[in-house]
Amino acid sequence: MANSKRQLFLKRRMRVRNKLRKVNAGRARLSVHRSNKNISVQLIDDVQGVTLASASTLEKGLGVQGKNNVEAATKVGTEIAKRAKKAGVSEAYFDRGGFLFHGKVKAVADAAREGGLKI
Repeated sequence: MANSKRQLFLKRRMRVRNKLRKVNAGRARLSVHRSNKNISVQLIDDVQGVTLASASTLEKGLGVQGKNNVEAATKVGTEIAKRAKKAGVSEAYFDRGGFLFHGKVKAVADAAREGGLKI
């Protein structure tokens, strides 16, 4: 029986996350979630199970509220890099989830790198 798109997405997300966990133990995880209307990023410490910093297009302060395009993703990426520095995190591993590393997801990663976060 064929799997649904959602089941395939969840399977792909766990495959990516488990591979990254094995390689990057002890580092924070930069997790990206992309919906049709918004994009959000969290910097997560998996050892303690806490979110260290987050940024999203839902925030009014970024000026891209409710938008999901490459420009908005770039602003979210630079903002998460600033907040990571403020939280004392300089290195993280990039968890793209089940999303392809292309377009908006890539824009977040590139902007975070340019902002000084080592991914």
